Amino acid sequence: MLGIEGYAAIGAGFIPASLSVDLAAPQGIILLPFWLTPLTATLVHGGFLHLALNMVMLVYCGRLLERALGAAGTVLLYVVGAYAGAAGHWAFGPMSAAPMIGASGAISAILAAYAMLFAERPVPAIGPIPSRVVRVVWLAAAWIIIQLLIGFASGGGLQPVAVGAHIGGFIAGLALARPLLLWRYRSA
Repeated sequence: MLGIEGYAAIGAGFIPASLSVDLAAPQGIILLPFWLTPLTATLVHGGFLHLALNMVMLVYCGRLLERALGAAGTVLLYVVGAYAGAAGHWAFGPMSAAPMIGASGAISAILAAYAMLFAERPVPAIGPIPSRVVRVVWLAAAWIIIQLLIGFASGGGLQPVAVGAHIGGFIAGLALARPLLLWRYRSA
């Protein structure tokens, strides 16, 4: 028997298989439209600790990003991160019927943009490769390795970590940090 959390996860979570298969909802659950679930999944979490960790990262990094990118840029980054996270999660298991819940992709995008914009130490260029590109490649490689290790360590238990969502959102944050900053100050 499902509790309220289970109903919320199935109804509002992102289910990769529903992109290619018409899934029937279990008795008493209303499935939201597929295109909306990457956003609604950010509102459903797997417990207080899951929610608290996401909120700490959002408050710490998000408040500084909002100063740099503005409210509209930060919201856009969050939304694109949610969809990029869903795409990354789908890429890791396109036929998975398990719902992805949490703001993993969106928070990873916020974290990546924060790392890009607020890094304290410069990264040297490598030959003809500019330092900005070296920083992006380094951050992406480090994040992907960390997420793969976390996924391996979690062993895909009852509540597996959405490694693909973390990676997809982080890459979106790396890609959007500079354009959103330039967009904010385009007329300054």
